[in-house]
Amino acid sequence: MASISNEPEREHRDEEESGANEDEDTGAQVAPIIKLEEVAVTTGEENEDAILDLKSKLYRFDKDGSQWKERGAGTVKFLKHKESGKIRLVMRQSKTLKICANHLVTSGMSVQEHAGNDKSCVWHARDFSDGELKDELFCIRFASVENCKAFMQKFKEVAESEEEKEESKEASDTAGLLEKLTVEEKSTEEKKEEKPVEKVASAEAEKAVEEKKTEESVPSA
Repeated sequence: MASISNEPEREHRDEEESGANEDEDTGAQVAPIIKLEEVAVTTGEENEDAILDLKSKLYRFDKDGSQWKERGAGTVKFLKHKESGKIRLVMRQSKTLKICANHLVTSGMSVQEHAGNDKSCVWHARDFSDGELKDELFCIRFASVENCKAFMQKFKEVAESEEEKEESKEASDTAGLLEKLTVEEKSTEEKKEEKPVEKVASAEAEKAVEEKKTEESVPSA
């Protein structure tokens, strides 16, 4: 009988426990002790548009050790500034987003296929990825020949475009200088032409004064 009388108590306890569990599962939200605010992350690329974006692995040549050293694997981009139109090459590591390469693509720069590997290419640059300008020799490797060719083609297009801009600016500056010299020459000639007129006017005035004095000095009849 003892065992029978205990059964309902156990069932009652089960009901209470199940009821407690149901109360715990009400979906009520508990406010966190510390409220985390969203922080805007800036990359410095907000005023630029990506004109090329490719996965790759970057290396730099270590002059001291005379060997290639890996800089990181990630995404290489050509970024065009929305206002100035300048284009720079930027590469970040995929996981840490650390900058591996950061330099402008300027006129006179060239890129060429790495000897013996049609998926890689090399170029020289004045790089700023370490916070100071350094002359670097870079080598970049892609997963496919097509990506490597696309990178090289875009690199050459940007360098040639910058060269054309410089030539156009030089021509414009030269034209402006010649125009300025022409205006100055015209102004000098006009001043030279004005001087004889002033001298003639002065001579005529002196002559009129002399004639007036002569008339005054002649006695009347």
